[in-house]
Amino acid sequence: MLRDTATALSAAGIDNVRFEARLLLGRAAGLSVEQMVARGAEAAPETVVTRLRALTARRVRREPMAYILGEREFWGLPFGVSPAVLVPRPDSETLIEAALVLMSQRERPWRLLDLGVGSGCLLLTLLREYPNATGIGLDVSDAALGVAESNALALGLAGRTRLLRGDWRQPGWERPLSGPFDLIVSNPPYVEASAIDRLMPEVARFEPREALDGGPDGLAAYRRIAAAVAALLAPGGHLLVEAGEGQAIEISRIFEAAGLAVGAPRKDLAGIDRVVHAQQ
Repeated sequence: MLRDTATALSAAGIDNVRFEARLLLGRAAGLSVEQMVARGAEAAPETVVTRLRALTARRVRREPMAYILGEREFWGLPFGVSPAVLVPRPDSETLIEAALVLMSQRERPWRLLDLGVGSGCLLLTLLREYPNATGIGLDVSDAALGVAESNALALGLAGRTRLLRGDWRQPGWERPLSGPFDLIVSNPPYVEASAIDRLMPEVARFEPREALDGGPDGLAAYRRIAAAVAALLAPGGHLLVEAGEGQAIEISRIFEAAGLAVGAPRKDLAGIDRVVHAQQ
């Protein structure tokens, strides 16, 4: 079963096929990797074979593995995901690292805001790291807010989390947020609209387009954030946003034009300027 699954995945142009085949078989059988090794000589029930074929067919169509499994690890924490939210990525952990350096006093009752909360991976991870902090997550999608709420409950953070529906494309979107905030974070849409269909199939076909589409130049969301941030940040507060490759310089200019002091961008593990920091 592992061999046949890996062969099918390889034919679909997928990398790491043996690893992915184990994940799919484990989900189909309801077994951990260790349990599969221990029971590898047993004949697989027909129900497992049927489930594995269905899961493999989904992956062959290039559906993201995280959607098939229903979860993705981020910062060592399990986050439930669905097609309503972006799949959390290791690149975004760079933003968590930057926040922990800038705000090293872990016990303070910081007020946090996540614009475009999605699965909640940024906001909820920060709330785990700052045990006395409270946070608000804003998203335009009711389905995404449902995913974030489920993750907040699963991680024991619902009591310190408030989730709101809001659309930063609309005038006055920032007024219901009741700032000021010590830290605002965001992984906003930053892909040029015309480039989305050229992304890898897992992204272009399956991830929510409204979480990808950054307008004609990919920077529309940053302009809207910059226009509202003065009313949201506390004096000395920090703004951290994720940036696409090659965008950090232009995003910095947008924030500087809004009167913010902009620091050097923080690089991810690939050496890409991934996080832009601005301060009130």
